[in-house]
Amino acid sequence: MPGSYKAEAIVLKRTNLGEADRLVTVFSKHSGKLVLLAKGIRRLTSRKKGHLELFNRVKLQVANGKNLDIVTEAETINNFSNLRRNLNRVRIAYLLLELVDKLTAENQEHREVYALLCENLSQLNGNSASNNLIADFETQLLTWLGFGLPNHHDRASLEAHILTIIEKPLNSKKLK
Repeated sequence: MPGSYKAEAIVLKRTNLGEADRLVTVFSKHSGKLVLLAKGIRRLTSRKKGHLELFNRVKLQVANGKNLDIVTEAETINNFSNLRRNLNRVRIAYLLLELVDKLTAENQEHREVYALLCENLSQLNGNSASNNLIADFETQLLTWLGFGLPNHHDRASLEAHILTIIEKPLNSKKLK
């Protein structure tokens, strides 16, 4: 499918590739999880560099590539700057991104998951983050993705249920 498209997305993950490139995993409003190639982003002169940081909500222009789609333009909508000033909020935000990344498949639209992620990042960025934010997020995410819920909805049983689904430990748990 030649051409290009626009996407509104949240940056979930970045992986260095080669000397100057990076693979960027984003969760978009209309296409779900996408793995995109950001060519030359690690060069000092890259204009996209600051836009494709973790947690950022961005507008992207993406060109269809042979194997991977390529980010041609990026513009930050919200960088959640207040969230970045508190290490505990960064840890929680990283957990939310990792859960979305590990529990969703590529190219499957989940508008409600995108809205949930935006809402929770906004709460973390502001002063309205609740004590149950993680458990509430996990409950809604599991429900909307069709994984079901454990019999008990406490934090430990939700975490155990998620670990049985993804079959790997979560990296964000190492940040405690």
